[in-house]
Amino acid sequence: MKVTVVCEYNESMESEIVKRAYPEGMGACIASIFEGQAEVELLRSDEQGVPGLTDEILESTDVMVWWGHMFHAAVPDALVEKIAYRVQRGMGIIFLHSAHESRPFKRLLGTTCTLSWRECGERERLWCVDPTHPIVQGVETIDIPHEEMYGEPFDIPTPDELVYIGWFEGGEVFRGGCVFHRGRGKIFYFNPGHETYPTYKLKDVRKLLRQACDYIAPKTEVWEHFHCRHRDTFSVPREKS
Repeated sequence: MKVTVVCEYNESMESEIVKRAYPEGMGACIASIFEGQAEVELLRSDEQGVPGLTDEILESTDVMVWWGHMFHAAVPDALVEKIAYRVQRGMGIIFLHSAHESRPFKRLLGTTCTLSWRECGERERLWCVDPTHPIVQGVETIDIPHEEMYGEPFDIPTPDELVYIGWFEGGEVFRGGCVFHRGRGKIFYFNPGHETYPTYKLKDVRKLLRQACDYIAPKTEVWEHFHCRHRDTFSVPREKS
């Protein structure tokens, strides 16, 4: 399995508080979650978009993991369409935390994806609402000591599979673990992961994300059939003139 991690780099990543949370770099920490499970490629997004995300990398990716914050608008239309096309043809994709504002997420869900938020550092408890789901095995409840609050209303379509609901100390609740189906592909949105808190170092979070990766990865027989038929036609359909 090939996992491609796209993690934004912005000036806040050089702050002392972020470096304390992720001295090795946030992107490196996220990528390390999937090591031993898959071949992992880490790409950087910034004010230029995602310069390293070539057609060849996108074509070979089974699961993409996306974390973004400030530079969502820098991702060009053509790349957004290519990502959506790949998901519809079977690629899995995990959107983390602020990636609810990313252009690929909004394109795939078709809504504004706006929500309520407070940068408060409160405790978040993730409650599993589907204990039989493959993503939650062994991690039915997760306590996160400090996190940015995300709350309802969250302008997304009704999830095809609601896996977790988050609760915060301030009393807010949030659909924090959702699966959506688009064509042959699956999307998993997971809300925790503000850059100033070491959320992605927590054992249960890492276990959950590995299980989510396995769950949304394309089934081998379907994926091989797709590649056999389409290896020479990887492109977004052209618009009619």
